[in-house]
Amino acid sequence: MKVARALIDGAARVLIIDDEGAWLVADPHADPLAVLAAGTGERSGTVDPSTLRWLPPVARPGKIVAVGLNYVDHTAETGFTPPAVPLTFAKYPSSLVGHGEDVIVPDDLTSQVDYEVELAAVIGRRCGGGDRPTIEDVIAYTVANDVCARDLQFSDGQWTRAKSFDTFTPLGPWLVSADEFGDPHAARIRTVVDGEVLQDDTTGSMVFRLEELLAHIGAGVTLEPGDIILTGTPAGAGGFRTPPRYLEHGAVVEVSVDGIGALRNRIVHRTKGHS
Repeated sequence: MKVARALIDGAARVLIIDDEGAWLVADPHADPLAVLAAGTGERSGTVDPSTLRWLPPVARPGKIVAVGLNYVDHTAETGFTPPAVPLTFAKYPSSLVGHGEDVIVPDDLTSQVDYEVELAAVIGRRCGGGDRPTIEDVIAYTVANDVCARDLQFSDGQWTRAKSFDTFTPLGPWLVSADEFGDPHAARIRTVVDGEVLQDDTTGSMVFRLEELLAHIGAGVTLEPGDIILTGTPAGAGGFRTPPRYLEHGAVVEVSVDGIGALRNRIVHRTKGHS
C-alpha cells in the first residue's frame, strides 16, 4: 500500500496511490500512518498526480535520526575510519520538504551543498527505551535526500546544523507499507543530478543492517510512531568526488529507491530567488 500527503484546496490531505492513480481519502483529518495500519481507507475520488503539491508523507515526526558512514564504499571515499557501531546524528523535523518542492540553499552561509540518497524507515508503533525495537516496528519506507552543507559540516565539528537547514530533508514522494516493500536490504538506490547518475548501489551494501540500527538507536531512546530513521548513503556523494561536485543553483536532483519511487527537487540559492 502507498500513502501520500498533498496540499489540496489549501489543506493537507491524505492520498492512497495505486496502479489506477491517486485517490483522495474521504476523511479530511485522516492520518497516513493510521491508513497504513488499517490497510485501507474510504476513498472519495481520484486526483491528477501531476497537479498536486506534494507534502512530506510524514507530517510531524518527533525525531529524524540519521546514520552516517553506513555503506562500505561511501566510508572509503570519505577517508574516515569505519565506525565500530552505528554513527548517528539528528536532523530537525523543520528541514522536511515534499517531492517537487525547491530546496532553498542559504548561499550566504554555504557554498558546498551536497546530495545523499537514503532509504528512510518510518516507525509505526512505540518501541525502544526499555524494549529492543525490531524491524516489525517499521510500518513503512520512503526515500530521503540528506542534503548537507559540507563546509559547515566540517567547520562546525558536528553535523546537525549543516544537515538541518529548512528544506534540507526532502522526503517522499509517498510511504510504501513494509509488507509491500519487502526486504529493505535488496533494493537499488540511486541519485541522478541533471540527468547524470552519480550514486548507484543497492541497500544490501549497508554496513549495519536495519535490525542493528534499530537496536542501537532504540537502546535507551523511545521511538514513537512517525519517527524516521535515515539508513545511510552509498558512494558517489559530490563532496568526495575529484574534483568535488556541489549542487549549483537550478540543479534538479532525483533520488530513488526501487520499490518506492523517485523523489525530485530543484536546488534554489536563496539570494537568487525562484526564477
